[in-house]
Amino acid sequence: MAQTDFLPQADDARLRSRVGPARLPTGPETTVVIDGAPFQAWEGEPLIDAVNRAQIKLAQVCYHPQLGPLQTCDTCAVEIDGVVGRACGTRVAPGMTVRTQTLAARAAQRDAYDRIVGNHDLYCTVCDNNNGNCVVHNTLGLLGIDHQTRPFQPKGYGKDESNPFYRYDPDQCILCGRCVEACQNVQVNETLSIDWESGQPRVLWDGGAPIGESSCVSCGHCITVCPCNALMEKSMIGEAGLFTGIPLPVWNASIDLVKGTEGAAGLKPIMNVSEIESAGREGYIRKTKTVCTYCGVGCAFEVWTKDRHILKVEPGQGPANGISTCVKGKFGWDYVNSDERLTTPLIREGGRFREASWDEALDLIARRFTEIRGQHGPDALAFIASSKATNEEAFLVQKFARQVIGTNNVDNCSRYCQSPATQGLMRTVGYGGDSGTIHDIENAGLVITVGSNTAESHPVLATRVKRAHKLAGQKLVVVDIREHEMASRADVFLRPRPGTDFVWLSAISKYILDHGLEAREFLQGRVSGLDEFRRSIEGYTLEYAAEETGLAREDLEKLAHTIVEASGTCILWAMGVTQQCGGSDTSTAISNLLLVTGNYGRTGTGAYPLRGHNNVQGASDMGAMPDQTAGYRKVTDPLNVQTHEREWGVTLRPERGLDNTQMIDAAVAGRLKSLWLTGEEMGLTDADANHLVRGYEALEFFVVQDLYFTYTARFADVVLPASPALEKEGTFTSTERRIQRLYRAMEPLRGTRPDWQVYTAVAKRLGHDWGYTHPSEIMDEVARLAPIFAGVNYGRLEGFKSLVWPVDEGGTDTPLLYTERFNFPDGRARLFPAEYQPRQHAPNAEFDLHLNSGRMLEHFHEGNMTFKVAGIAEKVPDSFVELSPELAAERRVTSGQYVRLVSESGAVRLRALITGRVSGNEVYVPMNSARSENAVNHLTGQNRDPVTHTPAYKDTRVRLEVLPESGPNPLPKTNPRYGHPTPQGGVEVERKWQRPDYVFPGGELALLGDSLNRRVDGLGTDD
Repeated sequence: MAQTDFLPQADDARLRSRVGPARLPTGPETTVVIDGAPFQAWEGEPLIDAVNRAQIKLAQVCYHPQLGPLQTCDTCAVEIDGVVGRACGTRVAPGMTVRTQTLAARAAQRDAYDRIVGNHDLYCTVCDNNNGNCVVHNTLGLLGIDHQTRPFQPKGYGKDESNPFYRYDPDQCILCGRCVEACQNVQVNETLSIDWESGQPRVLWDGGAPIGESSCVSCGHCITVCPCNALMEKSMIGEAGLFTGIPLPVWNASIDLVKGTEGAAGLKPIMNVSEIESAGREGYIRKTKTVCTYCGVGCAFEVWTKDRHILKVEPGQGPANGISTCVKGKFGWDYVNSDERLTTPLIREGGRFREASWDEALDLIARRFTEIRGQHGPDALAFIASSKATNEEAFLVQKFARQVIGTNNVDNCSRYCQSPATQGLMRTVGYGGDSGTIHDIENAGLVITVGSNTAESHPVLATRVKRAHKLAGQKLVVVDIREHEMASRADVFLRPRPGTDFVWLSAISKYILDHGLEAREFLQGRVSGLDEFRRSIEGYTLEYAAEETGLAREDLEKLAHTIVEASGTCILWAMGVTQQCGGSDTSTAISNLLLVTGNYGRTGTGAYPLRGHNNVQGASDMGAMPDQTAGYRKVTDPLNVQTHEREWGVTLRPERGLDNTQMIDAAVAGRLKSLWLTGEEMGLTDADANHLVRGYEALEFFVVQDLYFTYTARFADVVLPASPALEKEGTFTSTERRIQRLYRAMEPLRGTRPDWQVYTAVAKRLGHDWGYTHPSEIMDEVARLAPIFAGVNYGRLEGFKSLVWPVDEGGTDTPLLYTERFNFPDGRARLFPAEYQPRQHAPNAEFDLHLNSGRMLEHFHEGNMTFKVAGIAEKVPDSFVELSPELAAERRVTSGQYVRLVSESGAVRLRALITGRVSGNEVYVPMNSARSENAVNHLTGQNRDPVTHTPAYKDTRVRLEVLPESGPNPLPKTNPRYGHPTPQGGVEVERKWQRPDYVFPGGELALLGDSLNRRVDGLGTDD
């Protein structure tokens, strides 16, 4: 297929109705005649898309709009200008005449389906997949086939149940190749293939390995697109149907009974019973739209539940993800039903916790807040919003702080990751968020990632980059100190010294300006500050950059030309940039480079600071920050003050409050007396955990609100049991600035409450009766207070609808920013003269290794949720430290051996993993840890970005002590990193067509039908 078949055009109105990796039409509009009527189409698009838009029912087992034409099933056979062919594999051409129900076409369709079910044992009535969405089942009804001509033949392979989350049954597999296409060209993990040349083909993982020992990352794409029950979630098996939980001998006997009836009665009566059984499931299977609670990509999907049992997660319509999920979004939900869930408030008395009623706990909180405010003033209290909670709940945290208590001491966890990126963008372009959407990243000619392990931290977004890179010629440059998947796939992989990204970014900007390669018209018409910026980077020559970063001068020069020559450049960055001493300035340098090269305001361009948590963007958007209210309005802005006076009846204080890191410093110093922390394992995720503990212990009154009794909760005075996203309603905002609704899939666990209800209850006890009865009312208030959310309401977010802020009062949103103006009064962007902030803790004689840390694909952050998912914990049981082969050889360390890492702040004991992902004296420790004492932030210190106070986690030095003990390899053999992918172009259907036993369906019947059609043409019927 042509490269342009895979990339959407962002300025095409049709894009707004498509989800996932869209395959949009590429040619001009035309007309095709289908079954005698003219219909709109676009030249070059698959004919089947035109047929489907015309709402003409046509069998199509292998076709999926987000996969494109596979041409493996042949059931979509139609007559095209008098010749029978596949509707999916035929591109629309002007003047095309199509007939879908001629004798020849119907003969081919039925023959193709009969070949399919020769590979598939039809037992729909007792099948867990009989849920109304089984394509094989539905096609049988559509074609009206009463008898199966070719009997089912077992393939001779057993079921593969080696993956903890799903199983593959070869005897149910119709070899449509959907799973292969999804794995190869949507997820682009390139694990699955079909051995078409085999005597009995089947789907293979890594060419024939057990699934559980292959490179499969359990993303779930294959299960989602499987058109039958060949690939199924284990959580569905024995749970979904009225008859599916029966004992195996009875189940097998039931299948035999059903199959025996078929010969005499035909398929129709059996199908009728199957339809009744399927309809019966609607009474107890609940399908609820929700938004993923892990990273910031914003994947949306339906979660299927039976009471509190989670049957499956079914993606398809999410505007950011379509059919895509990762292992966490697809399978990582067991934490909701964990035995460790808190179900009653806890109050500390005499150094021990006791259970309490909600009224007692909330009364105590209200009384103590009143006492502390009365004795020490409102600034003795502080509040931290959760990046896992909803927008509405984050809004109420800052409302409680400002209206009820009267302090600006409020923050959220973006302080630990993305505040520097927000600062860099605010300085230069005016909005602290992604300048476009994932579709715009797909459209880029060049993608550069800086300090971002995108495939593991933002896996679904990474699939779109990998897909465009593989199929559409997109160039990929990765700049990082560690070799991860994106680095191994990149056209160019650059490994600078830690903390030096500002230098090479500024040097490239200087080189481009010095050689007249800048986007001159763009700079003159839309950007201010060029002269001052030139002066600020005067010393950043390529020679200096090479010396400071360790990168070759020639590589930097080539990169400069690559950016200039690209049709559009997107730069993606994450914690490898922001968690440095110069995180704000390096983020500024990224945006400066994009401005110099004119890479804003067009699809395929822009700045993309990838948000780490599901609602870290939203928590800041909603004003959970020490100096801004909802919509990034300053507390000092007179108009903002006036708006809040009218809405809240109080005057905003102009003083900047304390941020997260300052709160702990103030507690240690005795100035901060009370803290209310919602939904954050701050004790393990903030830097210098030992300093943090001292801050907790110094507090007079500490409230923690969470799902579990976390490490942080140990230090609390009151612990409140919260409800996760599946148990409440609200909205999340993703890294795209995309606002999406989530719906309650199950009632809150008995004894727990959604956060918004807790804040409302305490506010009422303190004299502020907010009166909310539903989160939609909170969002209406946000819309009244913040102009960028003026048009946001729950009606406009119904179902899978979304809005990308800013949203005007009429509901028009802005997926692509800066097309006409930047967010400054004069509409012009600003080149900002930032400064290089070198790292402060480079290795020395005592601490000779540089420590890096970050996320893993399987776990999220510290792992409080994911370690409660048995299948995930099986793949990655605990934390570890990665050592390079050269360092391991020098220190005589083997994988599985225990070592102690010691820094100026603390020490941890971990098993070693020897891997080429790290090099030289770099060591890497994942953020997730099954035991709090081994968390990496016992090692990190208090050095910070001077602008945002974000901890410089990545600026940490350690020494390594080799211990005598040894254990198993910390990554078991079932981890996908040991697998051996089998990349190929997709399902490679041409290999199927080359088999000696393949013939296009219909055969002599198709030829006879073609002759008859000519005779009866124009008589009003084709059947």
